[in-house]
Amino acid sequence: MTVDPVFVTITPVSVGPYHYVPTEWICILFVVLYSISTVLHLGQAIKYRLWWMIPTAIFAGILEIMGWSARLWSSRSPKLLTPYEMQLVGTIIAPTPLVAANFIILGKVIGQLGPQFSRLTPKMYTIVFCSFDVICLIIQAIGGASAAHSAGQKTSATMGANIMLGGIAAQLFAIVVYVTLAAEFFLRLKYDAPFRYVDKLEKGQRPVSKHLLLMLHGLGFCSLCIFIRSVYRTVELANGWAGPVISTERYFDWLDGGLVTLAIYTLNVMHPGIWLKRDDSAAHASQQSIDEEASASLDLDLYCPWTLQRNGWTFTAASRQ
Repeated sequence: MTVDPVFVTITPVSVGPYHYVPTEWICILFVVLYSISTVLHLGQAIKYRLWWMIPTAIFAGILEIMGWSARLWSSRSPKLLTPYEMQLVGTIIAPTPLVAANFIILGKVIGQLGPQFSRLTPKMYTIVFCSFDVICLIIQAIGGASAAHSAGQKTSATMGANIMLGGIAAQLFAIVVYVTLAAEFFLRLKYDAPFRYVDKLEKGQRPVSKHLLLMLHGLGFCSLCIFIRSVYRTVELANGWAGPVISTERYFDWLDGGLVTLAIYTLNVMHPGIWLKRDDSAAHASQQSIDEEASASLDLDLYCPWTLQRNGWTFTAASRQ
């Protein structure tokens, strides 16, 4: 007796914790892209002696390579929990060190253009925002580890998800504050409205050169990419482990993998070692020229010629004050 296939109930095959099978070629593509960017960042950090790029952009690249390698593993073994746990932790915390690089770069830009226009000093940008970034990183790592452990034990991972959500939301808040302070700085710079007055002997306002303007556009684009990605991950985790957002692969590929790739490559192209160094050299030459002119003027002021006329005779003398 034959049964019409239309009336046969087919039980869907479980595809593991993702609710889909990660596409293999996409995972390979992102592993390659992040590997190239990370190697480039390492070479640039060594060339320009910017060692702070190692625990920031390079570390972010390594975490993304780990996360996407784990997803590649999952594309071949979608039911295994170990690669799922690895990619969960790796892709969640990877952009956090990249945000720290943006904080440091903004501090250096402010130091060049005029610290008196900023609410925070360049050094305080690094201390305050990077400290907060490290706290967000730790929170997200704890949440990711908790969620991964719960998945391994087949228990509820809600608590881990909430911890991760808190870490990402805190990072989102830090980015908003950072962008607000940066906007205030550039508005004060544009309208020559310093936040505090500095001694004339301190570094004063400098014009924004073409090189620095390009660097700032790159920094803004990088921050925008990470901001949109953070909004996506916040919505994803708030929606739950079985929600439609986390269960849709293309959302993750475009709004996490794609945006973080754009952000990390932006820092390769608009690297502070290239653009800030060029601007600093031009500024140094300009400042040296100004100093030479001031020195020459001072010499003329110190050399004071005077003429005395007496009984039809003219006497000329010169003296140093």
